Amino acid sequence: MKRLWSPWRMTYIENSKEDGCIFCNLQTQKDGPENLIIHRGKLAYVILNRYPYTSGHVMIVPFIHKPNLDELDAPTRAEMMELTSLATRVLRNIYKTQAFNIGVNIGEAAGAGVKEHVHIHVVPRWVGDTNFMSSLAETRVLPEALEDTWKRLRDGFQN
Repeated sequence: MKRLWSPWRMTYIENSKEDGCIFCNLQTQKDGPENLIIHRGKLAYVILNRYPYTSGHVMIVPFIHKPNLDELDAPTRAEMMELTSLATRVLRNIYKTQAFNIGVNIGEAAGAGVKEHVHIHVVPRWVGDTNFMSSLAETRVLPEALEDTWKRLRDGFQN
């Protein structure tokens, strides 16, 4: 099957040439729509995915730079799971999410986009949310701007 060109794919490729680790770089910035961090814990933070699969797609990222879960200490892993649980509650409340895909891609063979800094994806799902654009054109259609999603989720985490 011939792959079609997609602006989403090109934006991702063109913007992924950053010096250092993107997650380490972002966590040093002030929280806001620019870095998309919506909540900070003591050992990890919640960040909106800049190239989401669905509206509300977030990631739970430890502050410490490690490539896999077994190199993290137990308190960091525990906080990451608590933040994952909190993220599902906030997303369910704001977006009336019906289900979630929650996962960790560890290593290049598993599809990790940032393989050197482990993170957990929380992807909200609704019945029938796969549309023809995703299936045929490898293009995602999101109903709101990332800045609006950031504001809604930031407010949700603060409450």
